[in-house]
Parts: sequence; C-alpha cells; structure tokens
Amino acid sequence: MRKLPAALCLLALATSAGAETMRCGSKLVSVGDRSFEVLQKCGEPVSRDLIGYTLGSYDQRDYKIEEWVYGPNNGMFRILTFEGNRLKSIETRRDH
Repeated sequence: MRKLPAALCLLALATSAGAETMRCGSKLVSVGDRSFEVLQKCGEPVSRDLIGYTLGSYDQRDYKIEEWVYGPNNGMFRILTFEGNRLKSIETRRDH
C-alpha cells in the first residue's frame, strides 16, 4: 500500500512533464525552444497573435508575447505561448 502514493507522485510528474513537449510529426518541440526552431519542426501555425509585451527582469527590455495555434489534430488545438522568441508554454484544448 505504501507504493501507491509513490506511484501517484510519479504519474503526476510524468503528466506535467508531457505538457512541456509537443510532437510535430517525428520531431519534438520543448519549452525553451526558439521560435525559428518551432517553425522548422512544425511549420507555420494556423493562427499567430500578438498578445502584448512584458518587461524583462534582468535587462529591463520589452519582450513580445505571441500565441501560436496548431491544429485541430484529432480534435485538439495546441496553443504555444512565446515570450521574447522563446517557447514558454504549450497548452492543449479540445475543438468544440
């Protein structure tokens, strides 16, 4: 019975780690990748929106925030958020 909590913790870690990568054909895209790398691996998104700007904490420069949308693929959209040309998050949403 003691192994069950440990297994649940490992499952939770594996689930959250999956949200940090996305498959594009045979290639993987990961949080931290540059936008040109994502374009090379996944091609042009179906939608690309400028969300706004954020102030960098280290160099006090403004960084562009963009959302790129891929899909639908098997009823799922994948929404990628970039800050300063670096992939910050990967989100999936079901097509309604």
